[in-house]
Amino acid sequence: MVFSSLEFLFRFLPAILLLYFIAPRRLKNPILLVGSLFFYAWGEPVFVVLMVLSSAINYFLALWIDKFRGSARSGYALAASVVVSLALLGFFKYADLLVDTVNSGFGSDFSPLDLPLPIGISFYTFQILSYTIDVYKDRVPVQRNPISLAMYIALFPQLIAGPIVRYRSVASAIDNRTHSLEMFSDGVHRFVIGLAKKVLIANNIGLLWDSAVTTSEPSVMLAWLGIAAFSFQIYFDFSGYSDMAIGLGRMLGFRYPENFNYPYISQSVTEFWRRWHMSLGQWFRDYLYIPLGGNRVSRLMWVRNVLIVWFLTGLWHGASWNFAIWGLYFGVLLLIERVFLATLLERIPRPFRHAYLLLVVLIGWTIFQLGSPGEILSYLGDMFGLTGIDLANNEAWFLLRSNIVLLVLATAGSIPLFAKLYERTLPRLTVRTFVMPSYYAGLLLVSTAYLVDSSFNPFLYFRF
Repeated sequence: MVFSSLEFLFRFLPAILLLYFIAPRRLKNPILLVGSLFFYAWGEPVFVVLMVLSSAINYFLALWIDKFRGSARSGYALAASVVVSLALLGFFKYADLLVDTVNSGFGSDFSPLDLPLPIGISFYTFQILSYTIDVYKDRVPVQRNPISLAMYIALFPQLIAGPIVRYRSVASAIDNRTHSLEMFSDGVHRFVIGLAKKVLIANNIGLLWDSAVTTSEPSVMLAWLGIAAFSFQIYFDFSGYSDMAIGLGRMLGFRYPENFNYPYISQSVTEFWRRWHMSLGQWFRDYLYIPLGGNRVSRLMWVRNVLIVWFLTGLWHGASWNFAIWGLYFGVLLLIERVFLATLLERIPRPFRHAYLLLVVLIGWTIFQLGSPGEILSYLGDMFGLTGIDLANNEAWFLLRSNIVLLVLATAGSIPLFAKLYERTLPRLTVRTFVMPSYYAGLLLVSTAYLVDSSFNPFLYFRF
């Protein structure tokens, strides 16, 4: 079940909200836990057991960490938590990648396991690790109520695709949160915005990418049009889902961290990764990069740390080597910017800095989305006119004309234009009282109508 589905919008969500708000305080967490397990089991009836098992194991390991704090046994318990959590993630997500790599490298013929990927395992594994590591570091008190801890791990708003919510950011709200009409209303508004981004923009512009990548008449113009469409699709798909998760959290009394901050307005790769999937970047920084020594080491060790972090960041996104290459691609660019390029970028006009950022990001999305080296090189060759194709053709112009309004809306939605307009009009009582509620109601109505009429409703981050 995904948020942008009729089952969720008109069955699950009204039911869980009704049960949650009529229940006494002591039953709210159990209701959220049971509801979240049902939500997960809707799509993963078998692997819900895996999530419950992982939660239970780490619940007891965290108690052990706390009980033997300061002794070697506490460290052993933390090591066990890290090993068990990563072993489960590695087995289900990367076993077949390992088999394929061994077969390719050694000419063997081991059969792949063909394991289905448990939905959301990358996200809830990192949330579990943030809890046990922070308990070990004495940043948060151990959670002695197993229902409260399981609810934090399984809570349906952020379970499938984040944002990655650290335990310490919601620890006080798990057992002592407040609710208000204002917070609930703000959550509804944020959810509707996210739903519209996902359903009205990401889904539709994804069709343009599909047309570009499957065409029998490629052209340079169509290649650029296609990868631009994909860049919008993945942004509105993932940021829209994050908006919905943040909105649902607020309806339930939680304040989740922001995950996107208009990354396409960035002037450098460094800035881009401060704005894109922020909860993941902060997780790797705090739980891997800094423990490795960060930049407080020799230049060579610092380079090693950056490349390790970005190799794993790429591989975290999927069990394919193109993701690892994509991660290393950005890692190398970040190193280059840090060593000398950032200084040069500061000396050139902003439009050129922005053009540089968009160019390297679009190349990165090509590596990210097209699996094999042959497909990647072929598409990049089309983009830069190295394959002998036409600069433009009738199909490219037709697709541009057919999608120009959508592309303009996507461009406007990826910059702070609407947010600034909203801020300027919000103080006006008429706008706040009458116009904005009608606007959100209209977005919900149009999004629902699209879902009723369309069967194309992919979610890109299911595979991560």
